[in-house]
Parts: sequence; structure tokens; C-alpha cells
Amino acid sequence: MCTLKTISPSLYYVGVNDRTKHRFEGLWPLPYGVSYNSYLIVSDRVALIDTVDAPFSRQFIKQIEQAIGDRAVDYLVINHMEPDHSSSIAAVKMRWPNVRIVGNAKTLTMLSGFYGLCEGCQEIKEGETLSLGGRTLRFSMIPMVHWPETMVTYCIEDKILFTGDAFGCFGALNGAVTDDAMNVERYWDEMIRYYSNIVGKYGVPVQNALRKLSSLELQALCPTHGPVWREHIQEVISMYDRMSRYEVSRGAVIAYGSMYGNTERMAEQIASALSERGVRDICMHNLSSSDVSFVLRDIFKYDTLVIGSPTYNGELFPPVASLLEQIAGRAVPARNFGYFGSYSWAGTAVKKLAAFGEKMGWPSAGPIELKHGYSRDKLSGIADMADLLVERMGM
Repeated sequence: MCTLKTISPSLYYVGVNDRTKHRFEGLWPLPYGVSYNSYLIVSDRVALIDTVDAPFSRQFIKQIEQAIGDRAVDYLVINHMEPDHSSSIAAVKMRWPNVRIVGNAKTLTMLSGFYGLCEGCQEIKEGETLSLGGRTLRFSMIPMVHWPETMVTYCIEDKILFTGDAFGCFGALNGAVTDDAMNVERYWDEMIRYYSNIVGKYGVPVQNALRKLSSLELQALCPTHGPVWREHIQEVISMYDRMSRYEVSRGAVIAYGSMYGNTERMAEQIASALSERGVRDICMHNLSSSDVSFVLRDIFKYDTLVIGSPTYNGELFPPVASLLEQIAGRAVPARNFGYFGSYSWAGTAVKKLAAFGEKMGWPSAGPIELKHGYSRDKLSGIADMADLLVERMGM
């Protein structure tokens, strides 16, 4: 039996770690695994906040039993219905048949649609409270962070906010569950990657949620993925604020596709030109080997994006086209944009990159276009591109 993890005298962590899943949502790599966090409030009555992914139901139930013994779970509060947090609801219902499932109207509709559960439910609305005796829970809706039913639950007495996927990140928890008991350095980049991959499209709803919750006194943030935040609460909130306003640092992301190395050599030359002009943070991604998850993370970090592609069957190189689709889907606002490409007989890649920059409304530098094989003397325009990008970076 695992050692029970206590966050406060009345609050237990009953989540689990998943170190076997390769891709979150079937899309995003998990080199450090992921946690599915669930929390148990033990007062005069017992409330469970969210559940875990179904493969871990048995372990999950045993952890709850370890915390409460022969007592029953009185309430199951559902902040978020995504199956990695809701697919153990049936197991909870089977173990404690009289549990009342607490959620908003959209949650209860999804509960019926996903799991056929309609009975024993309690609908709550914005600002309503639920008394557990010694503890009181208050509910606030934060729709589209990042599903429409999403809400947060605030424990008034302990000043703890249960946030659903908000303030979450990739990465399993290695022993400790609270940030003040671990080295959190690796989680910062994983938080940016999580936000850019999962939440990135929903900057406006995130801003709305931050404003709504700004008056709360906070002793802890308890998300459904990643550490419980106690020591770094303000850093985490500031990070979400910056990301949802698409604020970035000075730096360049160079993302490219290359079949035979010519476009890659162009990318290397552009990186050298930017470095010579004082750009210190430069991230390079060969899109045939770099997963788009990490490229998006870096695009959400830096103010300049340079994309290169060979022409392939009269189109963009497929991994480049896929990246553009992901960027457009996240409505990424102004970036300093450069573009380049290569071709053998019909150069269409740079035309499509130019059209993409125009569609996004980004100020563009380019094109740099190479016909046939690589040669430095064919690419005199790289210096001009680098000068323009550096000027727009404010250097």
C-alpha cells in the first residue's frame, strides 16, 4: 500500500501516475509521463474532487479506502469531464452507490452522454456552495478552459482552489506531490508545452477565468495534472497570464523540412546570421524528427518564427504544412515571420509560406529561395532577412 499523501489536515492526494502512455490525447509525447490528480476532502462529510483514468481505477479506489476506512464518499465533484479525469466515475459509483455526483448542467449532460449516468446527481450553478460540515465548497464556471463544462471548486476555509486542467502540466510526480517538496525546474517547460498543445487556442477564456478568480485568497492550487502549487502560486498564475495574452520573450524558432539537406543548410545559415547579430535564444527544429508538440512550445516562448520548406509534389513539405495548421488553429497573434524554401523545377513552397504569413497578419521577411543545390553565393538575401528580423525584435 502506498503512503497516503496529505496536502492539509483534511485534504488527501489520491491521484495516480501514468508512466506507460506514450502520447497524451493520442497526440502529444510524454517523455516524463503524466499524473492524473484527484483530491479527497475529509470533513463531517467526504467529498472527492475528480477521478482518474480508467486503467488506474482499482489503485484509485484502494487509495480512497486507505484514507477514509469504512466511511463512505458522500459527494463526487466533477470539475472537468474529459475521460482522463472522469472515466473512473463508474468505479466510484459502484464502490459507494449512494455517492451524489455534483456538477453543472453541461457536466451532467456529458455524464449521461459518456457514461449513461443520470441518477444521484446534484446540479450546481455559478457561485453556489456545498457544505461538508467543517468545510464549504464554492463553485465557479470557467468555460472553455479548455472544455465548455469546466469549473473550479474553492474550499473557503482552507483557501484551496481545485482548478481542473487549468495550471496543469505534463510530467509524472516523482515521490512528492507539492511544489515545496520537490525541484520544479523541469515542470516549467512542460507547463508551457501543456498550455501550447492543449489550451493554447483558448487565450480569451483563460483571461476571463483569471479575472474571475483574481480576488481569491490562495494557499494552494490543485490542478488535475502536475504538482500541487503552494510555494509558486504567483509564478504559475503569472505564467498562465502571459501565455494567454500570447506574451513572448526575444528569441527565434527556426522550423524547417528538408528532404536532401539543402533546406536544412539554409536553416543553419539563417541561424548563424541571427546569432552573429546578437540573438542568443535560437531553437531549431527539423520537422521530420522534432515532434510538433515541442515546436509549439517554443513558438509560445519566442517572438520570431522562421519557417522553411522544400516544394514537394507542388505543395509544402507535409510536416511543414502540418505545423502551419497547428499554428493557425491556435490563433497565434503577431510574430516576426521569416520564410525560405527550395525547389528543383517548380517553386511553390515559398508562395504558400507567404500566403500563410499574410493570412496570420504577421510582418514578414523573405522569401529566400534556392533552386537546385545549396551554395552560399545563391543566398545573399539571408543577411537582409536577418537584419530585418533583428530590427523587428527591437535589438
